[in-house]
Amino acid sequence: MLLRVEDTQAGRRAAIGELGDTLRALVEQATITEAPACDLLRAAAEIRAVVARLGERVRGRSTLPSADDLPGGVRMYNPVTGGGSALAPPLHVEVVAGRAIGRCTLGPAFEGPPRFAHGGVSAMLLDQILGQAVVASGNPGMTVRLDTVYRAPVPLLTPLRLTAEVRDVDGRRVTAAGAITTEAEPGVVLVSATGTFVGLRAEQARELFGPVLGIP
Repeated sequence: MLLRVEDTQAGRRAAIGELGDTLRALVEQATITEAPACDLLRAAAEIRAVVARLGERVRGRSTLPSADDLPGGVRMYNPVTGGGSALAPPLHVEVVAGRAIGRCTLGPAFEGPPRFAHGGVSAMLLDQILGQAVVASGNPGMTVRLDTVYRAPVPLLTPLRLTAEVRDVDGRRVTAAGAITTEAEPGVVLVSATGTFVGLRAEQARELFGPVLGIP
């Protein structure tokens, strides 16, 4: 069913979210389909037509998406949490008493070993949840180290629970720890990680993000 929305920021975010849901469904079906080759080729041609239509108007590398609100923490295409990203599970995060808590379910597109998630996906999820705990502490920074311990495989098609909290702040350097469990067994850690984040100096922020954020 098509949504009718105004071309406002709220309307655009709703449309991006709808497209993101559809793209994630497409990726999942493309991963598990056993349709005959002729149907796959027909689908590829139809999708190419949509790609061409979406490509008629695009932003450049140094331009933020118009639906984003960077100071407000809205990143529609974040590959972990973004509602508009076909790559994201997506991970839904809330911060409670300084602790970041995330929930998601990984589909077949994230498979590494049969029936379980790829190890790199676990690291990506943990990097995100650790970073959000760091931001919530008031000490935002960029990841400089991520130490990950794999205790047990992460199951697909199973509600997951991620947690993270800051353990130490030393000037610009912040250390956070987090873990992945299932919702059903929150006391059984599947993957844990400790991350080190470092806040940017003003000159570093200008060099990395000046063209995008308009930092002089």
